Amino acid sequence: MTSQNRLVVGIGASAGGIPALEGFFHALPGDSGMAFVIVTHLSPDRRSQLHEIIGRLAPIPVRAAEDGAQVRADHVYVMPEGKVLTISGGRLCLSDDDPMQRERKPIDVFFASLAEDQREHAVGIVLSGGDSDGTLGVKAIKARGGITMAQVRDGSGPRNPQMPESALASGFIDFAEPVEHMAERLLQIQRGADPLVALADGAGDRQADEIEELAQATISRLLHSQSGHDFSGYKRRTFMRRVARRMKVVQAGTLDAYVQKLREEPAEVLALFRDMLISVTDFFRDCEAFQALDTSVLPRLFESRGAGDTIRVWVPGCATGEEVYSLAILLRERMDGPDPAPNVQIFATDIDEEVLAVARAGRYPEALLRNVAPERLERFFRREGGSYVVRKEIRDLCVFAPHSVISDPPFSRIDLVSCRNLLIYLGGTLQNQVIPTFHYALRPGGFLFLGTSEGVSRHDDLFAPVDKKHRIFQSRDHGGRLRRLPIAINRAEDRSGVQPAGRERLDRAGLRLRQRIEAQVLERHSPAHVVVAQDEEIVFFSSNTGRYLTMPRGAPHRKLFDLARRELRADLRAGLRQALETGLPARRQVPMFEREGDAAGLVDLTVEPLSGHGGSEALYLVLFTPLGQGRPPEPDPARDPDAASRDASAAETEELHGLRDRLQSTIEEYETAIEELKASNEELVSVNEEAQSSNEELEASKEEMQSLNEELTTINAELATSVDELDRANTDLTNLYAATEIAVVFLDRDLVIRNFTPAAARFFNMREADIGRPLTDLSGALQFPDLEEQVRQVFTSGQRQEHRLSPDGDGRHCLVRLMPYRTRDEGVGGVVVTIVDISSLAWAEEQQQVLISELNHRVKNMLSVVISIVNNTRRMTSSPEEFSDTLIKRLHGMDLAYSLLARSDWTQVSIDALIRTQAEIYGAQRVHARGPDVTLAPQQALSLGMVVHEMTTNAAKYGALSNEKGRVDIVWSVEDGQVHLAWTETGGPEVRAPVDKGFGFILMEGQTKFQMDGDIDIDFPPEGVVLKLNFPIGG
Repeated sequence: MTSQNRLVVGIGASAGGIPALEGFFHALPGDSGMAFVIVTHLSPDRRSQLHEIIGRLAPIPVRAAEDGAQVRADHVYVMPEGKVLTISGGRLCLSDDDPMQRERKPIDVFFASLAEDQREHAVGIVLSGGDSDGTLGVKAIKARGGITMAQVRDGSGPRNPQMPESALASGFIDFAEPVEHMAERLLQIQRGADPLVALADGAGDRQADEIEELAQATISRLLHSQSGHDFSGYKRRTFMRRVARRMKVVQAGTLDAYVQKLREEPAEVLALFRDMLISVTDFFRDCEAFQALDTSVLPRLFESRGAGDTIRVWVPGCATGEEVYSLAILLRERMDGPDPAPNVQIFATDIDEEVLAVARAGRYPEALLRNVAPERLERFFRREGGSYVVRKEIRDLCVFAPHSVISDPPFSRIDLVSCRNLLIYLGGTLQNQVIPTFHYALRPGGFLFLGTSEGVSRHDDLFAPVDKKHRIFQSRDHGGRLRRLPIAINRAEDRSGVQPAGRERLDRAGLRLRQRIEAQVLERHSPAHVVVAQDEEIVFFSSNTGRYLTMPRGAPHRKLFDLARRELRADLRAGLRQALETGLPARRQVPMFEREGDAAGLVDLTVEPLSGHGGSEALYLVLFTPLGQGRPPEPDPARDPDAASRDASAAETEELHGLRDRLQSTIEEYETAIEELKASNEELVSVNEEAQSSNEELEASKEEMQSLNEELTTINAELATSVDELDRANTDLTNLYAATEIAVVFLDRDLVIRNFTPAAARFFNMREADIGRPLTDLSGALQFPDLEEQVRQVFTSGQRQEHRLSPDGDGRHCLVRLMPYRTRDEGVGGVVVTIVDISSLAWAEEQQQVLISELNHRVKNMLSVVISIVNNTRRMTSSPEEFSDTLIKRLHGMDLAYSLLARSDWTQVSIDALIRTQAEIYGAQRVHARGPDVTLAPQQALSLGMVVHEMTTNAAKYGALSNEKGRVDIVWSVEDGQVHLAWTETGGPEVRAPVDKGFGFILMEGQTKFQMDGDIDIDFPPEGVVLKLNFPIGG
């Protein structure tokens, strides 16, 4: 671009983009001072006419982009087909698109290079399109300080909204507007850009540096008061570039105005804070942090894990996937060690499907891969066009899914949560919810990886720091305490607020009394009981459960089987399982041993589903009903010494058999559960692999279909434009046929009418319905009986035929021209019959014959005059020199008259022009002519010219014009169709009448009487010659 730092606007469009571009350029003035580069999805197999289409829409020059072309203001450049377009040093760079591996994201490629080349002077606009192309590009432009826009629905608003919606979902769009408003927005930004150039570049004097330093301190205090983050230590140039970008967005012309806006609008402080945290969207962003993760965390994740284990990683808020694939590369490198490596699963989630589609594709412009080492780029990516695509071995480690970290249940048993630069967008309340959610999702001792501006200071009880500088934390283990989700459960309450009256009030009082009675009976006299959920969690305790449930050591929790006495656990487990499977009550009688003052005895365990509680989760009621002593009264040893021994042995044997049965049942249940879990796990793994494979195939098919659809849409738009052009051409031809008024009939080889012009209808009496009929079936006014035979000759010879027809009854003359109708292969596919009305030409030919006859007559007359002049001049002159001089002058006088007649096309010549032409050589101040405007016929003009010539010649030799004082007055008038002309000389030498008539008088007398049908009279008084002429007008 030029040194004026004008904006370079990149416009990305795809399916439905032509109407959007039409709306954009319709509102653009011709002197915006900006350059525009249009990048679209084009088929490489057909020539694109997009630049021609845009050229008809834009008020500024439009051309196809050429390699090395300098980008100039007030010009539009359109990417051609089969090329990948980038920009470097203000010049366009074109490279061939590999036909085997086509570039599917040309907009991202160009936007990324535009961000690198133009920085804060770059503008990226995403218009209608059916893909996510452009999303990564606008991220790069905004990270470099440029401006981003996306089309929204209004006016020409996007026929295919996927591309602009994907860009909007990324959160990096400054202006979401209809295309009709974008031109005005760009002009506002352009007008405000020049004063901010020095601010963004950091170029200024000491006073300007002091002003910027003070502004940075003020803005940093405002940012700190709103966000709690201190930006006073930021590099001033980086800081002021971010400030200048926001000033362009909000149209603040000065730093003082922007500081005032920050004070008045907290929302703008938050917007600036987010802009401050934007970094270039590279892989391995903050390389030192990733290096710390690789050296201090990943080795501990792989420690003591083999091929049968799985490392689970969760990346919430993954956006377009750079962080996900960066982690996958680090983990993949760890898996390549000599020992058998565990499996790795990376769960990448985001709330927006549009940005997830970008991440799933794994396709990134080269400009976003600067931080990837060349060996990693070679190993983990493959090049396609101007982009790099993540290889399958990395892609297989990642599972992308829509998920909200705020409202959806989290993942569990996670080893590493990487959540970088997400918490900064959440308020304190949501952070207090999300961080405990991460703790719940992590295994004990799992790791949390946060962004450089994030922390867990308010949750030190949940996480311990591993590397404070790079924000790596480890989940604290609380001694086996149950981890609960931080979700509040609200109970429904009656909030009607309506006070009952009368009997209803008494009924409610009785109801409350009954409730109190039942509550007391249940509290004091009912058996001990608890309510448990399906996951064995106790949700309600009754009183008197202390005999059956005890609190274990460590952190408190409410797991039923951990709280129950040891001898009850097996039967409780079996009963709960039976109730879960059958939905019916399950009962067990279990002996309880004597323990800490509680006598031994039997207890009846009842587990039954709890109905009518109104919740979505199934609950179960567990009743503990004591049945008395577990053994019969001991016999008297005195009466039967062996009875006590036998009874004790029998009781122990019975108890042992019961314990063995329960143990065997428990073992079988565990083995069955393990087998089922293994089978389920294998099925899930298989289903997951099939789903991933199907998803990849669907993604590839979707991309191909989208690409095909965009190509078809572009082709359809171009075809629609071509149809419009054909319609215009057809309309032009129709108007041309009507305007030329030439009769033309198009015939095929069978003389069938294919088309005809309106003028042909009057020759053949044709109508529109006659198209498709043989011409020979029509009767017309054309008198050409040999027409069919002549058409056959044209077919045979391939040469044109012309025939001039005899005049018809109206005296009309026609020329018939028969031309072969040439096809594309130069064959003769028909005949074009052209009938030209040449009546005017025939009339012109007749007129020409008349003129030729007239010319012959006049030439004969002129030659006769010339011969007479020559003969008389020869007789009246004494020497050859005098003869030659006199003859030439007289012929020159004739020539002047002929010249006047030639200029008037031999029609009429005025007396005034004739006299002035002859006399102007002697000076207009000495020859005075006046009279009415009278025009003469050619013959009269020639004769009068000869008379005037003779008079001026004699006056120059002997009369008034022979000295310097004489003058000539020529006056004429018209009366009764007669011209009366008087020639009077004064001031010359004294005049004496001649002895006899000279040749000059004879010549004038002959011209007047015989050529002009007039009379002439001449007197010679001493003061000067007086001549009088009278002749009729038109004589």
